[in-house]
Amino acid sequence: MKTLPIVALIGQTNAGKSSLLNRIARKNIAIVAREEGTTRDNVVATIDNSFILIDTAGLKDPSDDFEASIQEQIEDAIETADIILVTLDSSKYPDYRDKEITKKALKSKKPVLLVLNKSDLGEALQSEEFLSLGIKPSETFRTSATTGQGIKELKNLVLKLTSEQRGVRSLARRGLAREPRGDGSERRAPESDVSSKTNLKIALIGRPNVGKSSLFNSLGKKQQAIVSSRQGTTRDINRVNVKFNGQDLEILDTAGLRKPGKREVGIEKFSAIRSLAAIEESDVCALLIDATEPHSKLDQSLAGQIVDAGKGIIIVLTKSDLIEDSEKIDEILNDLERDYDFLPYAPVLITSSKTGKNVTKLFELACEIDQNRHQEIKTSELNKILNDAIASHIPAGLKNTKPKPKYMVQTDTCPPWFVVYGHDLGLLHWSWKRFLERKIREKYPLIGTPIAFSFRDVSSKDR
Repeated sequence: MKTLPIVALIGQTNAGKSSLLNRIARKNIAIVAREEGTTRDNVVATIDNSFILIDTAGLKDPSDDFEASIQEQIEDAIETADIILVTLDSSKYPDYRDKEITKKALKSKKPVLLVLNKSDLGEALQSEEFLSLGIKPSETFRTSATTGQGIKELKNLVLKLTSEQRGVRSLARRGLAREPRGDGSERRAPESDVSSKTNLKIALIGRPNVGKSSLFNSLGKKQQAIVSSRQGTTRDINRVNVKFNGQDLEILDTAGLRKPGKREVGIEKFSAIRSLAAIEESDVCALLIDATEPHSKLDQSLAGQIVDAGKGIIIVLTKSDLIEDSEKIDEILNDLERDYDFLPYAPVLITSSKTGKNVTKLFELACEIDQNRHQEIKTSELNKILNDAIASHIPAGLKNTKPKPKYMVQTDTCPPWFVVYGHDLGLLHWSWKRFLERKIREKYPLIGTPIAFSFRDVSSKDR
């Protein structure tokens, strides 16, 4: 089950989708330019930890293979997304392309909202001009990414729709299902509030031609995926169910990152929609890195997405059989330690699908990481760790005000989520928060799983 619904912005080029994403996300993520077709790949933002917003490349005539691939991305977005935002330039009458896009979106039977962007322009048309598209006026929003017109209303409806799709599980994901009592003890949500999981899902994530399909075949012990040296062979999520030590596992083989397009606009490339969906659906992600090409910012970007999604992670070095020099392997491992210093808890597994080296070890690690993701630590143990951290390194603050952490409780699992209560915790420096995480991991290593923190001030009367 996905933890965060996917919301896709689709529409023709220059409709303002990138500016709209930036406005909703409140930061500059997408490259914005007046030239049509600036966005060549899907650009992704997580909004309020409630849904994932994807800005797809605009629809253009398929005059070449590259433009055809853009249309495929839009079709992927419609198929994969939970909610679709058809985005139009409100200063232009809808043409056959707009009608084609809307028809495809409505055919999906998913929630579809019509976004009439650039409504601040003097030449913006009336909403009645777009009724022929077949979307109800109640599901139509006039927006302006420049002035912010209609953004709040659009976002509120999307949040309402996504909360309905996520259900009670959304509370647990945000650490709200378990709140501490005034005495510091935990009040747990009823067991029925959290969806039961029947199997452990492991997603194979990585660039094209990194060996995902070969590893998938080795793990499943059958040729279910097409193995090819041509990049981009796998476009759908292939699945295989296996048993390991009595536990049911499901392996997801995803499409890799698309071949980088033109570099003149300086866009950092993102993963394909299906890879993103697989990350959200999985419990543990195996990030595959080619031993012959170990240095890639794209790999680091994917690692960041996995961590942001709160998933378990294994760094898998593939094609090790092509590296004959053991000293070279050591050099690669040292480089990985440097490149992924933000993931000190992630295990590194050296594999070869050709020789079968360490293939089943992936199962062992995934099961161990899944247990770590479900780790629950007693409040008494957490407060001992917190007090030891304060004693060894008092948090710094301002001249007359210093943050004073008082107590810590665990509020959720998958990933483990901890809430620290105290006074003036907004002054806590990021380095002390990282120090606290290290202190927890010294006692509970929690290999392969990120952990999350919230810092909340208690009322002044409790001082």
